[in-house]
Amino acid sequence: MFLRQRSSVQHLINFSRYVSSPSATNSGAASIRQSNSSVQLQRLLPAGSQTSFLARRAYSTGSQDQDAAPRRQRSLPRLMDFPELVWPSVIKTVKNWIMVHFIIRPNFDREFTLPDFVQGAKQALQVVSASLAGGELKNLDGLVERQTLNDLKTAVGKMSVAQRFDLMVAKEDIYFSFPYQVGVMFDEEDEDSQKRFVEITMVFHVLKGLKGMIERGDQIPLNIGVMPEFRDKICICNYRFIKEFTKGVDSDWTVNIVNHFKASDLAEEANQ
Repeated sequence: MFLRQRSSVQHLINFSRYVSSPSATNSGAASIRQSNSSVQLQRLLPAGSQTSFLARRAYSTGSQDQDAAPRRQRSLPRLMDFPELVWPSVIKTVKNWIMVHFIIRPNFDREFTLPDFVQGAKQALQVVSASLAGGELKNLDGLVERQTLNDLKTAVGKMSVAQRFDLMVAKEDIYFSFPYQVGVMFDEEDEDSQKRFVEITMVFHVLKGLKGMIERGDQIPLNIGVMPEFRDKICICNYRFIKEFTKGVDSDWTVNIVNHFKASDLAEEANQ
């Protein structure tokens, strides 16, 4: 499996397992499907968080939408109902570093490193996107969780051939990527055999044709991501990965969130 820690995904960890924190009582509960069983997991969310990417929410409900002008149809429809992440958070970046070096490495996997994980995540993005573009979702069994696959099948089935082709990503076309948030989750139901999971959400900025530009020796502007002439060629991908680290369990990294969206669509919606 591409993201198994052989060579080288979002919430705050339940720090009450390691340190006593009064603020840890402001938490939310969520559940996650793992294979054929349902594991109830307790996750801590920042107090007052309204844009947590681990909590699915609707974007077009309420009376305000009824009075609003109809939005322009996106050139690339959403694959999943998941908040769209574009830029890193300084606070989350610091927390990610703490999570990796003080929780994951000492307690779960001493060989785990984020750079190796990111490289594996890029490879997974390439494989998943190619299967989506080709309509060959059967190839993703074992790499993408079953419920996620069902959601993707529904979304891809509504796309045109051109839209599906737009989903394909070559890892060489990724010009910027980062782990948005690293989270650890525990199953609180059974103290004797407590299940532990690590979840990492990745954000990828993709410029279609970047590899060819480099091979031709074209000059690549440093601010390429905000230049209007390249906007239609830029795609942003959000992928969330999860792996079980329960003692005695040998598992692989799998994908449970997949989203691709165009920078041009975001810009059009921001101007409406």
